[in-house]
Amino acid sequence: MERRTIPLSQDAALVIALAGTAMPFAHSAEDEAERWLRALRMHGQVGVTLQALGVGEAPLMTGSEPPRERPPGNRPFGPQVIERVAGGARLFAGARHAPTVGTGDVLFAVLQVYGRLFDRVLYVRGTSREELLECLTEQKSEAAASEC
Repeated sequence: MERRTIPLSQDAALVIALAGTAMPFAHSAEDEAERWLRALRMHGQVGVTLQALGVGEAPLMTGSEPPRERPPGNRPFGPQVIERVAGGARLFAGARHAPTVGTGDVLFAVLQVYGRLFDRVLYVRGTSREELLECLTEQKSEAAASEC
């Protein structure tokens, strides 16, 4: 049986490309999660929702610790995290039988990879995973996002 690769939507492709250019400069896994949020905030239905929730464009928060003093659990995942997220997003899209990968699929993959680190990034921006997911599931169109 031939396995078909689900293509990325234009918005999902932009998010993954932007994150891909930013990952080499991340100092920690939390810094990577912050960069994913910045990319997601600008594109697709997830971007509309994040903006409706008041998640604004804020400067990156990076640690000032030299790499050798960084706690071992917070090391960056590195460039391979882009494929890990993209692959996870394709699995989410496939599970819902979607013709393309959307920004929601990318968000779920980021949540899966970063877990509590992404929750913290959302918290610092004034929202939570629960609030974001609730708003996303309640949306019926981009116009509804402004009411969240």
